[in-house]
Amino acid sequence: MKCSAKGVCAAKGFTANGIHVGIRDQDPARKDLALIYSEQPGTAACVYTTNKVKGAPIQVTKAHLKNGTAQAIVVNSGNANTCNADGIEIAEAMCDSAAHALDIDPEKMMIASTGVIGQPLPLGPITANMAKLAAGLDQDGHTDAAQAIMTTDTHPKEYAVTFELDGKPCALGGMAKGSGMIHPNMATMLSFVTTDVNISAAMLTEALHEVCADTYNMIYIDGDTSTNDTFGVLANGMAGNACITEKNEDYQIFKKALYEVAMHLSKMLAKDGEGATKLLTCKVTGGASVKDAKSDRHVGSFFDPAEVCDLWRGCQLGPDLVCHWICRCQSGYRSGGC
Repeated sequence: MKCSAKGVCAAKGFTANGIHVGIRDQDPARKDLALIYSEQPGTAACVYTTNKVKGAPIQVTKAHLKNGTAQAIVVNSGNANTCNADGIEIAEAMCDSAAHALDIDPEKMMIASTGVIGQPLPLGPITANMAKLAAGLDQDGHTDAAQAIMTTDTHPKEYAVTFELDGKPCALGGMAKGSGMIHPNMATMLSFVTTDVNISAAMLTEALHEVCADTYNMIYIDGDTSTNDTFGVLANGMAGNACITEKNEDYQIFKKALYEVAMHLSKMLAKDGEGATKLLTCKVTGGASVKDAKSDRHVGSFFDPAEVCDLWRGCQLGPDLVCHWICRCQSGYRSGGC
């Protein structure tokens, strides 16, 4: 498995673009509308926020993915389109506008929004620039798209890998955003992965949930989860491999590729957390099972802001031996031993 620099455009048949339309401010350098497009429809699956309050884009995407297929993804930053009376209407209108520019069925659109909650999302700037966005789709547009979904991120986050299935060269790449409101199970994050692997919707969904549990659902910055979190995958099958319809060797190779991309992007998110100066990892050994290792008995208190005291936070910034032993001491009463 090799690393690729093409992000969401690493796989065959995918193009992307990101432009400034003025959703959040008038600085033309701040892109705020992204589009990812596949030459042909493919299987699609998503994992969403566990927050009981869910943004309108999530509701629309869920409805569109009932048949497990999609062809394009439109994303805006600067406004979450959440807790708005006309939120679903706006999200559907964005899908209609993008679908018209791409000449595809609006039901084949996935949509996501990120940014300020509770403020009306202005549709005018989006629809007025959708044709320009679509016209600029390019195999080198992956970084523009990654920049367009950023909010408080300090840099775009992309990663991709190449591998083989059934003797066919395949690729899988993704982009992500999120710097604050990051907490296990999902966060104020968006991540989209594209691949040319031929895989059934059922197997894609299975792999997505398995990988998400050990990547995006294991990162923490500040203890909050958002209303719009979405991790989506679109697979167009253009690699030409035999369709993956069961958990065979090809499924395991695909899942490994998805895990590698998701893990790299997850670490990028955590490292770029608001105010973060270090990336800390917690390794749990000796658990009776994976579920037990993830339980509060072992790591739960480290992810609970109410239980993480100032001494603990301060020790994470100190490289000396005293800080090391204080951390060991606190781990003893926080998680039942070290």
